[in-house]
Amino acid sequence: MEHILKGRFGRVVISTYAQLPLKYGSNVTCRRGICSTWTGRTLDRSRPLLKRYQLQQQRQYGMFAVRALRGLLKVRYLLLGGAVGGGVTLQKKYQDWKEGLPDMKWLDEVMPDNDKWKQWRGSLIDFKDNIKDNIEIEVAEELKSQSTVYTRSAPNEEQIRREAQQRLDAIQEEMMQTQIRYQRELERVEKENKELRKQNLLLRQGRKPSTRQVKRSLIDMYSDVLDELADYDSGYNTADQLPRVVVVGDQSSGKTSVLEMIAQARIFPRGAGEMMTRAPVKVTLSEGPYHVAQFRDSSREFDLTKESDLADLRREVELRMRNSVRGGKTVSSDVISMTVKGPGLQRMVLVDLPGIISTQTTDMAADTRESIKMMSQGYMNNPNAIILCIQDGSVDAERSNVTDIVAQCDPQGKRTIFVLTKVDMAEENLANPDRIRKILSGKLFPMKALGYFAVVTGRGRKDDSIQTIKDYEEQFFRGSKLFKEGLIRSTQVTTRNLSLAVADCFWKMVRETVEQQADAFKATRFNLETEWKNNFPRLREQDRDELFERARSEILDEVVNLSQVSPKQWEDCLLDKIWDKVSNHVFENIYLPAAQTGTQATFDTAVDIKLRQWTEQGLPAKSVESGWETLQSEFDRFMQKAAQATDHDDIFDQLKTAVVTEAMQRHSWEDKASEMLRVIQLNTLEDRSISDKRDWDSAVKFLESSIKHKMKQNEGLLKQMLGPSMKERWLYWRYLSEYQQKCCSVKTELDKILYSDEKHPPLLSFDELTTIRKNLQRSNIEVDSDFIREVWRPIYRQHFLKQSLSRTYDCRKAFYMYHQQMDVECGDVVLFHRIQQMMKVTANALRQQIMNREARRLDKEIKDVLEDYSQDAEKKQKLLTGRRVTLAEDLKRVRQIQEKLEEFIQALNKEK
Repeated sequence: MEHILKGRFGRVVISTYAQLPLKYGSNVTCRRGICSTWTGRTLDRSRPLLKRYQLQQQRQYGMFAVRALRGLLKVRYLLLGGAVGGGVTLQKKYQDWKEGLPDMKWLDEVMPDNDKWKQWRGSLIDFKDNIKDNIEIEVAEELKSQSTVYTRSAPNEEQIRREAQQRLDAIQEEMMQTQIRYQRELERVEKENKELRKQNLLLRQGRKPSTRQVKRSLIDMYSDVLDELADYDSGYNTADQLPRVVVVGDQSSGKTSVLEMIAQARIFPRGAGEMMTRAPVKVTLSEGPYHVAQFRDSSREFDLTKESDLADLRREVELRMRNSVRGGKTVSSDVISMTVKGPGLQRMVLVDLPGIISTQTTDMAADTRESIKMMSQGYMNNPNAIILCIQDGSVDAERSNVTDIVAQCDPQGKRTIFVLTKVDMAEENLANPDRIRKILSGKLFPMKALGYFAVVTGRGRKDDSIQTIKDYEEQFFRGSKLFKEGLIRSTQVTTRNLSLAVADCFWKMVRETVEQQADAFKATRFNLETEWKNNFPRLREQDRDELFERARSEILDEVVNLSQVSPKQWEDCLLDKIWDKVSNHVFENIYLPAAQTGTQATFDTAVDIKLRQWTEQGLPAKSVESGWETLQSEFDRFMQKAAQATDHDDIFDQLKTAVVTEAMQRHSWEDKASEMLRVIQLNTLEDRSISDKRDWDSAVKFLESSIKHKMKQNEGLLKQMLGPSMKERWLYWRYLSEYQQKCCSVKTELDKILYSDEKHPPLLSFDELTTIRKNLQRSNIEVDSDFIREVWRPIYRQHFLKQSLSRTYDCRKAFYMYHQQMDVECGDVVLFHRIQQMMKVTANALRQQIMNREARRLDKEIKDVLEDYSQDAEKKQKLLTGRRVTLAEDLKRVRQIQEKLEEFIQALNKEK
């Protein structure tokens, strides 16, 4: 059926199967069989011209919009076409570049893909199962045939059973060896497959495959971080929680042997029943082309392939352990750091701790057992430490101490690996082999673990090499009943499987925790920097080493300042020091005894004798001592002057004082100086002539000042003996003691004697002593002769010094009489002139020695002391103290740890 619609542009025939819903007033346009409709209004020509013009304008706008839309669509198609074309071109260039690459198909042959690998692995497993099934079928048939033979020939029953058992053992042995070879081959192929995949990935990315040097440097970087943390005093709630493998166990359980098997070298000392591990030993294992060991603080490398170097290494370890034990202790917490490198070593960090003991012997410290337990718990309580729990398999499980401690530190067993040692002895001694199965399945001890391993670390011979022990271990497990009967799995035996498992666990733990530790140190660094800014805003952060270098430069500057002291200043200081040293001897041993002889001739004779004796015996040594003390006093003066400066930092004062004191104690004057001084002093003192008036006046002045100084000292002694004067007693209400009252009474009697005889000899006669006692007895004062002599000595000295001072006043104008050789009693002036000249030439000689020799020698001594102190951390810590120092130290240490951690994390991410 067809519908015919009439439109303004013709007729339209519409089939029944193409019904179009048309609205009222719709226009239909058909051209060449294609119809279109327009539902707009038809043009009404009867409308006015203006409206028709507006409609025409609207149509033009609509057509413009349509053309613009069509242009945009063309642009879109152009862009789409360009993108498609560019993609095709890029694909073509990629194919050309890919064809230019070297042929890598050999990798597909060497390295199978995942499907092929799974197929090949399944084939191996099926092969193993088929072998096992065939063996079982063959054994069953053999047993069946043997049973048939048995029924036929009953007399050969025992022989048949033996043959069947031997064949069964041979088949089991062959199966076990096949399984071991299969496991080794599987591990080797997996390792090669992993390495090839890694290299293939790097080649596809256009990068050079990484070498093993990255792995070696990675573990070394991690070990450096642990060494830094070992010396870090944990504060601000930041503790060392980086992973490390902690080797713990009972004493003589085989801890050290297990570690040596992992390190593949006999590096630790041994003793029969004696505790050898006395301090923690941190061993960093890494791969390397040569098997060598080296201590952290030493540059020597021990070749572990040479027995002589191994012996030296063991002696060095033992020596370091014994040196670390101080103050009567048996064990020490000081860590001995060691690096062991060699081919095939697994990369990890192990800490060997002293064995846990049950009983203390008499030669141990009282706290040894508790110290070992606390030390072990301290290492195991680290939430990221991997606990390698060593248990002796040859002893009863009930005697174990370590398992309880491990269970307390890691109750869930998430980071514990259990190792049963001496399995060969256990298999030989145990009546029930199932006990070992319970141990290795975690059902016997009250502790949990990630894995359980059984190892054999030797036959109890010290001279066995590592290769000998490995061969013995492998041979034992091949013939072990525990292995044959299926009580132990192949993955649970040998130290090689143990080292692989420990290394995997170690690096897994490192990757999981190292970034958290780095974040913790970032927070600690922020806290420390904030505290420094608040407390020391204008000071630069300087640790003890930097502060020590500053103090060193300041001290050496003070030594340089010694060269700025003028010769006159040196001589003046030396004269004062020399006279201070010899004045007492001059008065007490030379001047007063000679002056009390009576005549001028006897005075001169006594003076000459005593001066020569003095010069031959003590004067040169006293002079050298004076020069040494003058040098020290001048240096101290410069130090005090520097301390009074406005920019002085008092943090160095204690260190400077200690350095100068130590240098002065080490410094000694040249030996030939005393002999040289003795000659010039003797020649000077023999000259008794005074040829110049100025020298005479100088000697008189020197004698006068010396006497006045002695009189002042004597007056102080008398005042202490006689008590306050009458004026002081009346004005200040002071009283005399009983002793002072007696002294005053004796002085009154002694004054009478001196008044009656001004030239009285220095000693009292017996009659004078008796008279004084009797006179005092009339006043009810009892004194003995010794008491009277005790009061007499200072009184007579004062009387004699007054007379000497009076003669000195008279000798001021007696030079011309002396020059004319007239008889004048001025021998004491000549004496002091001789002493004064001696002091001048001595001071001049000492000054030349100081400026030419001793100042440089002191400079050398100070430099040596500074060098010694620079290497002594305890000295620095003792002499450079305060919160400013400790805060700077903590900041430096935290920054170093953080930098090393970040460097290690970057290397770890690159290795991934």
